Amino acid sequence: MPEIALKHERIAAVLAREIRSGLVRRGAQLPGEIELAKRFSVSRNTVRSALAVLTEDGLITTRIGKGSFVLFDGRPLDGRLGWTHALAEQGVETRMRTVKIALVQDPDLADRLGLKAPDVIVIERLRQLATGAAISIERSRIPALKSLRDLPDRGLENGSITATLHRAGLHLDHCEQRLRGRPLDAAEAELLGRPEGTWFLHTERTSFTADDSFAEYADSLLDPEHFELSLSYGH
Repeated sequence: MPEIALKHERIAAVLAREIRSGLVRRGAQLPGEIELAKRFSVSRNTVRSALAVLTEDGLITTRIGKGSFVLFDGRPLDGRLGWTHALAEQGVETRMRTVKIALVQDPDLADRLGLKAPDVIVIERLRQLATGAAISIERSRIPALKSLRDLPDRGLENGSITATLHRAGLHLDHCEQRLRGRPLDAAEAELLGRPEGTWFLHTERTSFTADDSFAEYADSLLDPEHFELSLSYGH
């Protein structure tokens, strides 16, 4: 892979180490995109890609018009995991197993988002603890662009949906998210190894690029023993 494709990953790794080491504390605001671009001698687009990786790993949250803020605090929170990332510093590790990648038609999603065609790539992944216990089902639908239509054959870029979207020129900028609780149906319960009817957190997130183009619809079921939602209000 060309070296330039890994620039954002290297920047994300540096910032992640600083956050996990406590050098940048929970609640602290990261430097702005321009300052980070100067620090690492890269473009702002590369910085945005790095921040997207940190967001996907649950280390930061970005507030529109405000900037990026640290979520990780390096301390156990009642033995639970933070949002979509394992607190490896506390000895808890997770891995993602891809269950399915397929080209499908989703007319309901196309109608809801005003898409020109119903074709989307569906990606279904299972998050597991090191013991093998499953703690989430994370299902995404992304645009079936020409550069992504062979995804079922070649798989995700470095195992990451964000990296795959970036490679296709789709950079997540803003999103809409809903959260509720609901019981697992029979198929979900079997996949997770839980009794049917077990209550899980259910999140739906629709992400867009800066020009409001559809980038990803993520539908996830999360074990509330291992995931939490963090909200910030005000300035």
